[in-house]
Amino acid sequence: MEVLVIGAGLAGITSAWYLAQAGCNVTVVERQPGPGLETSFANGGQISISHPEPWANPSAPGTILRWLGRKDAPLLFRLRADAKQWRWAAAFLRECLPGRTQRNTAAIANLATYSRRALQELKASTGIQFEAGNAGILHLFLDPSEFRHVPTRQKDLAALGIRTRILTPDEATALEPALAPLQPRLAGVLHGMDDESGNAHMFCCELANMAQNAGVRFIYDARIHDFDIVRGRISGIRLLDSDFRAGVLKADAVVVAAGSYSPALVARFGERLPIYPVKGYSITAPIIDPQRAPTHSLTDESRRIVCSRLGNFLRVAGTAELNGFDLSPNPERSASIVKWLDEHLPGAADIEQAKHWSGLRPATPSNVPLIGRTRVDNLYLNTGHGTLGWTLACGSGRALADIVTGHKPEPDFPFRT
Repeated sequence: MEVLVIGAGLAGITSAWYLAQAGCNVTVVERQPGPGLETSFANGGQISISHPEPWANPSAPGTILRWLGRKDAPLLFRLRADAKQWRWAAAFLRECLPGRTQRNTAAIANLATYSRRALQELKASTGIQFEAGNAGILHLFLDPSEFRHVPTRQKDLAALGIRTRILTPDEATALEPALAPLQPRLAGVLHGMDDESGNAHMFCCELANMAQNAGVRFIYDARIHDFDIVRGRISGIRLLDSDFRAGVLKADAVVVAAGSYSPALVARFGERLPIYPVKGYSITAPIIDPQRAPTHSLTDESRRIVCSRLGNFLRVAGTAELNGFDLSPNPERSASIVKWLDEHLPGAADIEQAKHWSGLRPATPSNVPLIGRTRVDNLYLNTGHGTLGWTLACGSGRALADIVTGHKPEPDFPFRT
């Protein structure tokens, strides 16, 4: 089977890898000059199994209202004359209903735990290197009123098969000495013991190299011009390269893994994907004092900011901004992340040398990604992962390969089959 994969981020490359392992002849088409250069490039670095609850939950509307007017709010909604934005926001509010939140949380957790197993098997079988950290994630609670809900959250996570433990400020600091400056302000910590961290861009590059050695073909600097349709099926894709030269690739199946740009690609087939771009920011700063830099990945639950140690650097990421496809920098958003690093891990990294980045996360209102078939018989999706692209990458790619090759995916998840 000849399969074309559109997109060379985490979703596209894992799809290509598992499709090749299943015996398919795979070609990956990417508009950038290399793998993982958009959403996957500088994300927060967390493989966060212990955070399956979606943004859309019963507490979200009240929380968002409290944030209105704050330029440094974790979620910034910039109103636009954009019907897609308003439709997405309305659907988001529907997904905040308790029953929908419970259903979506279970689906994400099932795919996340499956994806973790898939990643562990991939590491064991290939030895892939990506500055991985296996110490878990420490969820930091500075607000005692928020920490009071943690025992219930721990119980809910245990029911989903996710291991956590509650730590006092003293226990947390003993486990992670870099938290010492923060200890007097800590109400408590939830340790996600099944979580990991790692450099997503490095993972993309390494897996792309291994896939290429396994026979996968990569075409970079190429854009989709059109699709060839024969009897209701896609027979090929028409491409334009960086010099606007045209070419045609034949296909038995096509997988769209183009992140926030996926809806535009499939709209011509009558598919209306509920995906909206949510801009996130990050900084990557060189470590100057290893003793002050955490070895565990951190999540500040009140600020929705995460921090991961990637080799000799700290990656700090956070904030969500609904502002269409605008990728222009917002200094105030980046400054809030820099301030967090300076206040919470003082002296750990060289803030003056930090590299700033922003990217678009392809978010569905439910936070549940779209994986599987479309109304076109041989057109498939692996997109819409929002903030969980790194967490769900391997499981999504493996499940997608099962669907394309006619097998039933293992996890209990609402695949499009």
